[in-house]
Amino acid sequence: MFIKFSKEQQQLMISDIQYFFSHERDEEITEFAAERVLDFVKESLAPHFYNVAIQDAKHVVEQQFSSLEDEILTLERPIKNK
Repeated sequence: MFIKFSKEQQQLMISDIQYFFSHERDEEITEFAAERVLDFVKESLAPHFYNVAIQDAKHVVEQQFSSLEDEILTLERPIKNK
């Protein structure tokens, strides 16, 4: 997968995973274990979220283009027939 995070971002996510396990599951996991969970999410789950985000962005762009196209068409002037 092409997802690249800074060391600070990755460390924050690892801490969040550890916090989740601690507070939601009453389990303490090591930094290494949390990193493995993060790797799983990045490799297996993130592409699904990414693809949905891409589809959402595509939909927004299509709506904006359609709106722009309508705006441009309102600028047309009628042509008089002789």
